[in-house]
Amino acid sequence: MRLKELLIQYELQNDLNHTAMAQKIGVSTSTYYRWINEESTELKKTTLKKIAQVLDCDIEKVLNDDGECVKPILGFAKAGYDLFAEQQIEGYIEVNASDAKKGDYFLRIQGDSMEGSHIYDGDLVYVQKCDVVEDGKIAVVLIGEEATVKKVRYKKNLMILEASNPKYEPKYFTPQEIEEIPVRILGRVRFVRTDFD
Repeated sequence: MRLKELLIQYELQNDLNHTAMAQKIGVSTSTYYRWINEESTELKKTTLKKIAQVLDCDIEKVLNDDGECVKPILGFAKAGYDLFAEQQIEGYIEVNASDAKKGDYFLRIQGDSMEGSHIYDGDLVYVQKCDVVEDGKIAVVLIGEEATVKKVRYKKNLMILEASNPKYEPKYFTPQEIEEIPVRILGRVRFVRTDFD
């Protein structure tokens, strides 16, 4: 796990901003921002000790642990067609080394259009960045400035985005519309994660 990920995770869990976190550790805000921007990654032992006390963990062990990896949760993706694709980090999720190689980030689903594929409102989909997917694969697609999760089909010269809930009609895009709107594939959905409270 990287220091940036560890600090942001702690902030999110404790409802803190960067300034408050810097004060809590006892460093200047500018120093803390260098850590977050990964401009300064070589920390003194005394600084690591301060961070370890605040986070209540063995900081060196956590930072050197390559067995697990964390991936960010980036905003929301609508399992529909009308939500702006926000890219605010909501948090991080640990994945094992095998899954770490399969994808790049998680997106939280809003909507019911992919229920037939067992992707429900509130679920997290694990996404592998790419700009092309095979016919029939589920992908995160940007339509203008709106992100959606749909099954991608190709027929003749059309790109078709299909919901797996029959109450939603497929959307068809010509090569010209793909270029002008634009319509872009952001990544392939590798798996879905459902958390039960």
